Amino acid sequence: MVGCKQNKYGFVITRYFHNRPRFFSLSSNRREKYIQGMKKFREQAAAYFSFTRKERTGIITLVVLILLICILPLLFPFFIRQKQYDHSRFAKEVAALDRQVSDSGANRYTGSAENEYRDPGAPITGSTRSAVPELFYFDPNTISVTGWKRLGLRDKTIQTIQRYLAKGGRFRKPEDIGKIWGLHPDAVDRLLPYVRMEENKATVNPSMNTQAAYPAHNKPVFIKTLIDINTADTSAFIALPGIGSKLAARIVSFRDKLGGFVAVEQLKETFGLPDSTYQKIKERLHITQPAPRQLNVNTASLDDLKSHPYIRYAIANAIVQYRNQHGEFGTLEDLKKIMLITGDVYNKMLPYLTVH
Repeated sequence: MVGCKQNKYGFVITRYFHNRPRFFSLSSNRREKYIQGMKKFREQAAAYFSFTRKERTGIITLVVLILLICILPLLFPFFIRQKQYDHSRFAKEVAALDRQVSDSGANRYTGSAENEYRDPGAPITGSTRSAVPELFYFDPNTISVTGWKRLGLRDKTIQTIQRYLAKGGRFRKPEDIGKIWGLHPDAVDRLLPYVRMEENKATVNPSMNTQAAYPAHNKPVFIKTLIDINTADTSAFIALPGIGSKLAARIVSFRDKLGGFVAVEQLKETFGLPDSTYQKIKERLHITQPAPRQLNVNTASLDDLKSHPYIRYAIANAIVQYRNQHGEFGTLEDLKKIMLITGDVYNKMLPYLTVH
């Protein structure tokens, strides 16, 4: 502090500028400005790094909340007790199921090969029917359901065989049983030696002429019946190729909404009807006398008009608005004055509309 002038800034000068002669070589005005700048810097720094009481309270509260959020998950086990479950009953049921599975697996096809198949003539008891299958000579074309069960076939496989025979199918040779759907190859090998096919009662002399052995017969002639699409019910449509119950119901529903067909080609407009199906059945379709149900455009309501498949809401609303503004329609040609009704739309609607 030697050589320093003691004034109100003496402490600052001594602290920041001790052993700095260049500072004291400055003029007094410049020293005062320098000191004022440093003082202002200190005030700004202190103001920046200082907090008011409210700010300190907010910071402390925020820190406490963050700590609580981090600690709360660790405290949950002390306040919330997890529900205890008794698994002993479930373990007992699993153990009982395991015993049943092991017992059923141990009882399958046990015994020697000599005792595996019993005598076909012996009576069938309840235990025998559900135990090992039997082996005896059989004809797959004539054997009954009970016989198939005695041979050890499943009910589903037996149903498949019965459906095949009911549709006119036949087993021509013993090896054909291998074509049964669901019959395991091991079962085929087991049953094949016991298949005995009944030979044809009528034998054919090889030297005979083929035409004599197989007499010619006239093929049946099928006459295609025509169906009136305005009077036919769903059963008549189902009889057509490619038409099922749902499609037949759609055709009848579309016809009812239209008010009747006026041309066979309208059938193509049925939702879900493929063009290929229509090409197959169109030769069997006809209309005896077209008599469509007509709507009076002068009296029909908006709901009546919009329910028709060829009119819908936009055109129906335009017809009603035009009728309210200009009065009743004199002729159906007046409908062409409505911008929404084009020539094609008018021609489709015409058979179903009237002004009287």
